[in-house]
Amino acid sequence: MGQIIFLRHGQAKNNTERILAGRTEGIPLTEVGIEQAKHTAELLEHMNISAIYSSPIQRAKHTAEIVGQHNSVDVTIDDRLIELDMGKFTGMPYDEIINSHGNVFMKFYNGELEIAHNGVETFFDVKKRVLGIVNHVIESHPDENVVLVTHMDPIKAMLSTIVDLSSTNLFELIIANASLNIFKEKNQKFSLSGLNVMHTSRFDQNW
Repeated sequence: MGQIIFLRHGQAKNNTERILAGRTEGIPLTEVGIEQAKHTAELLEHMNISAIYSSPIQRAKHTAEIVGQHNSVDVTIDDRLIELDMGKFTGMPYDEIINSHGNVFMKFYNGELEIAHNGVETFFDVKKRVLGIVNHVIESHPDENVVLVTHMDPIKAMLSTIVDLSSTNLFELIIANASLNIFKEKNQKFSLSGLNVMHTSRFDQNW
């Protein structure tokens, strides 16, 4: 039984400034974020990671590089793990977005048309590309443990395919920086075995 381990990037400058970065480049990890990534890299030591795939965005890629270097695993960049395209909202402060357009995040999870009209990638399309990389991993790394370094909403997209979550649940769920979100896979069927994991010894068990 393989494990697909989704890792959210470490804390980045946009997180501390409450800016919706989207696919904006040039936003680095903070010093805290670098330490978070190092800690997570250590947690993964005993999990026999065979491959690491990463979003091309700097904050995710840097996290993946820290994990890969510590565990002697090369990093493969895959655009299917990229942050969602936030369209006209890219670069705006969260509070400004909510004040001017209401809760666009709930609208995103609900699949409301206003989202696409503002150039925002739909949640359906995020799920489609995330499942694409997951299927690639299953085929290329059968029964292996693989890390996918990405962003909060791609992780929520994966979670929503196996757990029945309302748009309110999805909105209120926070995937912590540098946390592990672990899915077990057998015969292309998934089970969630860990959410926002900060320690991994429990997941050595087969039950």
